[in-house]
Amino acid sequence: MRFGPVPLDEALGAVLAHSHAVPGGRLRKGRVLDAGDIAALRAAGAARVIVARLDPGDLGEDAAAGRIAAALVPDPEAAGVRLTRASTGRVNLYARGPGVLQLDRDRIEAANRIDPLITLATLAPFARTREQGMVATVKIIAYGVAEANVDRVCEALAGAMRVRPVALRTATLILTDIGEGPGKGEAAMAGRLEALGMALDETRVVPHETAALAGAIGEASGDLVLILTASATSDPDDVGPEALREAGGEVTRFGMPVDPGNLLFLGRLDKRPVIGLPGCARSPALNGADWVLERVACGLEVSDADIAAMGVGGLLKESPARPHPREKR
Repeated sequence: MRFGPVPLDEALGAVLAHSHAVPGGRLRKGRVLDAGDIAALRAAGAARVIVARLDPGDLGEDAAAGRIAAALVPDPEAAGVRLTRASTGRVNLYARGPGVLQLDRDRIEAANRIDPLITLATLAPFARTREQGMVATVKIIAYGVAEANVDRVCEALAGAMRVRPVALRTATLILTDIGEGPGKGEAAMAGRLEALGMALDETRVVPHETAALAGAIGEASGDLVLILTASATSDPDDVGPEALREAGGEVTRFGMPVDPGNLLFLGRLDKRPVIGLPGCARSPALNGADWVLERVACGLEVSDADIAAMGVGGLLKESPARPHPREKR
């Protein structure tokens, strides 16, 4: 692509690089100049104009952006994504509903190294999505780029992103009581579930005792079981994890390198996931339990390695629910 000032007589069919005032209005940048535009520019006193001119083998910005977006999400409906029409070299991608964003980071980073004029920006991997929330944008920075580079980007990106929709529909929340009432937490958890399109269809309060909690776990009706104990779960053999084992389930992970959220445990009873929530989940503020809950709700297995990887970026904002702030002020 050639870019720069040219005499008006050589500007026909070129792309106007910068908006220009003319009698009776304004020619917007990105416009392909026709004879009437040239006459208007001449009437405005312009002798030269800055333009972009595509060479053989180049693609215009909109054609390039549209092709790349189509390669990234070849079947938008199946991928849970809606694409906009290309305009000013940009295609935006929106989630069709709540879920988490799955993407291949390595392939996207490789694509972004091919040509700095071709860019793809996305939300972080496993970011929670909402209906009509933007998840990615393809932007061609120049007015045209080499078609060969567009083809390389398309090959690198093919099918590299999708929204994983929420698979679970209901949840049971079990709160324990040490004689002072179950405390807050139900409203915050109901809000989290609502954002995922799930329903909190059952809340139970039981004494903070292993046997009582085990019974409630076994009787829970939700697709997902959430446990929020009145006293923090401070050991893999504490009341919460031990109750899950006594109910016939297993604990697959205790603790996570996310703060707030360290005292989470994860397990299952038969095929039903069980999350032991940290005390900070009583607040609606972001904490490590959100990252686990969102993936589990979408039917994803959350492994030890997955949780270990959450430590980088896992130092979150201080929660007002924390009884022992990290830092004295």
